[in-house]
Parts: sequence; C-alpha cells; structure tokens
Amino acid sequence: MKKTREPRIRVMLADDHPIVMQGFALSLAGPDIDVVAQEKTPQEALDSFAALQPDVAVLDIRFGEQLTGLDVAKRMLAIQPDARIVFLTQFDQDSLVKEGYRIGARAFITKDCDPEELVAAIRRAHEGELYFMPRIAERLASLSVKGDVSPQSLLDDRSLEIFTLMAEGLTNVEIAERLAVSSKTISNTSQAIKDKLGIHRAADITRLAVRHGLIQP
Repeated sequence: MKKTREPRIRVMLADDHPIVMQGFALSLAGPDIDVVAQEKTPQEALDSFAALQPDVAVLDIRFGEQLTGLDVAKRMLAIQPDARIVFLTQFDQDSLVKEGYRIGARAFITKDCDPEELVAAIRRAHEGELYFMPRIAERLASLSVKGDVSPQSLLDDRSLEIFTLMAEGLTNVEIAERLAVSSKTISNTSQAIKDKLGIHRAADITRLAVRHGLIQP
C-alpha cells in the first residue's frame, strides 16, 4: 500500500528586515514546510494572512511605524481565533513574552535561535501546542514564583497608555491634548502612576518603559 503523504505546513513570515527574513525562509526549506509569503509591513502581513490563510504565521514583534507584531497578532486572532502564531524577535523582555502568550501565540523564539528550534516551534504550533525555548520557560517560571511587577501587570489599560506617553517625554498638558481630557485629570493620574510604580524621576520612568518593551531605546 502506498503511504499517504503528510500535508505540508504553509508558513507566512513577516519582518521588516528582508535579509533576516530571507535567511529564515531558507532555513525553513524542508520536507514538510512551505514558506508561502514574506511580508515587510504589518498591513502586508494582515492582507496576506486574509488572502492565503497560512497554517502558521511567524511575526516579528517590533515592525512598522503604527502597528506592532502584537497588534497584528491580535487582529489575526480576531479574524481566525485558532490562528497559529509564532513570534520571532530580537526582543525578549519578560513583559513582551508574557503578553505574547497571553494573547494566544503558540511560541516565542528569539532571532539568535538555532534554525532547528524555529522549525520545531512551527511544527508544534501547527499541531496546536505551545513551544517554549528553555531560557524563556525559565523566565516565565521565575515570574510566576516572584510575581510580575511590570507596568503592564500593575496598571490598567488607560494608566498604561498614560505611562507610555510619560515615558516618551510628553508633558501632562501634551498628554491631556492627545487623549482629549483635562490637564488636572492627567496630573492626578500621572501622580497615581508614579506612586504605584514607586518611581518619580522622568529618566527612571523612561528606563522602566524601555526595560519592559513599551518604548524603544
């Protein structure tokens, strides 16, 4: 009896560094994986995902000027709740890793990984399973033991938005204008944020935001 051939895994790559993306595309060439698209912007990634419906989407977590990989993943999951998403990135801050898994990603792989590790992550994601790099698994375990003290865990969505704008250097007046609220409201909220996080100097606020992946250095 002739053996039935297993279906190939159709993969979409999305990264704003074409050379990096092409390198990973070559490394994925194998008996069971086809790279069906390589996209350089968040919008291209969303368009390709809708048109091609790949089995697994591999997304950079930081690309594009308006949307992040996390934003793209959320939109993909809104379109297709069982979408298989793997994050491939040079950023591995604890808060980004935790958020990636929280929204429904199947794996979080850093760009310095062995290509075989990416292949393994894609195969596991395709099967509907989670994949953890050993060092990332250790960090997530540590977070569960010590507790998450990131701004993302301590602040609600509105306060986190204001904190991020503070970290970018905006004044209370500028934040109030951006969010269409009163300066007094922002002043009170920013003070509450500082008290909750235990930091008050502008430089410390910026450093904390960078460390937890809310803004780029």
